[in-house]
Order: sequence, then C-alpha cells, then structure tokens
Amino acid sequence: MHFSKENVLVTGGSRGIGAQVCRVLAGFGLKVWINYHTSIERADSLKVEIEQAGGRAAVIGFDASDDAAFVQACKTIVEADGGLGYLVNNAGITKDKLALRMSLDDFESIIHANLSSAFIGSREALKIMSKQRFGAVVNVSSIVGEQGNMGQANYAASKGGILALTKSFALEGAPRNVRFNAVAPGFIDTDMTQTLGADVRAQYENAIPLKRFGTSNDVAHAIAFLLSDSSQYITGEVLRVNGGLYM
Repeated sequence: MHFSKENVLVTGGSRGIGAQVCRVLAGFGLKVWINYHTSIERADSLKVEIEQAGGRAAVIGFDASDDAAFVQACKTIVEADGGLGYLVNNAGITKDKLALRMSLDDFESIIHANLSSAFIGSREALKIMSKQRFGAVVNVSSIVGEQGNMGQANYAASKGGILALTKSFALEGAPRNVRFNAVAPGFIDTDMTQTLGADVRAQYENAIPLKRFGTSNDVAHAIAFLLSDSSQYITGEVLRVNGGLYM
C-alpha cells in the first residue's frame, strides 16, 4: 500500500490493537507517533521495537480525552514534522455493568474517554489536514456499537456515537480532501478477550461464521487500507472486521 504523507498519530498506541497498528503502519514507511496515557514504558519499548525493525517512531504522552492536551500534542507533531498526514483514534476503555446498576458517572466517563476523544482528535485533524488539502482519519468503533451488548450500555453508546461522528466529519472533510472512516472490530484476541473462560470463548467462536476470533493484525491492516491511497475514494464508511458475526 502507498501513502502520500509521511506521519501518523495513533492514540492508545502503546498496547493491544493500537500497538499493532503502529507496527503495521511503520512497516509501510510512516513515522508513527505512539500515544500513551499511563505507561511510558510500553510506549518506549514499542518505539525501540519499531526502530530496530527499520521503522520510524516517536512517543507522545497525553490523555486523548483532554481537549487542551490533545490540541497541544497536535501542535507538537506539526512543529516537529511540518504537518500531520493521518490519525487513528483508537484510545478507549470499558467499565462494564448492567444498566440497572450503572451510575451516571459510569456512563458519562466512558462516553468522555471513548467518544469525546474521537471528537477532539477528528476536529484537530480536520483543522490541520484542511490546510494541507489532504489527510485521512480512521476511528476505531466496535461491533458493540452496531448491535449493542448486555452490560455495556455505556460502551455501546460511545462506539455507536463514533460511527455517527465519523459520517458527520466525512461530510465536512470531503470538500477539503480529508477522509474519515471507521473500523468496527468484533471479537479480537487482546488482553480484554483473553480473560474469557474457555466455555464462553467456544460459544462465541461457534457463533462467528469464520469460527475464530480475529487478531490485532487483522484490524491493523484494515486500518492501514482505509488510510492508504488505495482507499482514496472511500469516506464515511464502516469497515467491519468481525469474521461475519454482524453483517
């Protein structure tokens, strides 16, 4: 895949899907800005790994749901590189609880962490990329944002909101040649899903038409495609990476 610009910011890039996105994009020649919030050690380790493989990386710490911090981070990147070619809004958390027991704080904290961060990042990327008349953003949603899930009303609302947010930004960005798309992963082998019991995992796998959980690499390559020049006529779309579980 070919990329017309040189750098990318990946929020929540120090672990899980975000870390694999950084590896894959660095492998395609992009300079990857690895965002972390709590663990600089993981981010630094990933930077070393990428550089040892011949790639380029930088570490940048900030809370993606903090408006001022995200704005300053974008300024730092532009000052260092002269612009921002691509953004992956991947940062997100869960706080699962049945709705009857979910407090307003439980709900709003997930909306803030997951949806507000995607809004801030998309807004700042649009400002920068509009001046360049080029750029691409991928927002990471979830199958839960499309079909819901018991115990995840807050997470489902945040990830469903990301889909609507993506389409709205796609309409605003299109006249400036700035594209916004989303990926909606299903069950992916990450720290989050590895805690599932063997019986529960088997039930989920049986329900998936492809009969397996996805990998972080599956999601990372989907994101790379949506950022690349290979998808230059695609905007406002949702690419489902779920093995056929939700169509």
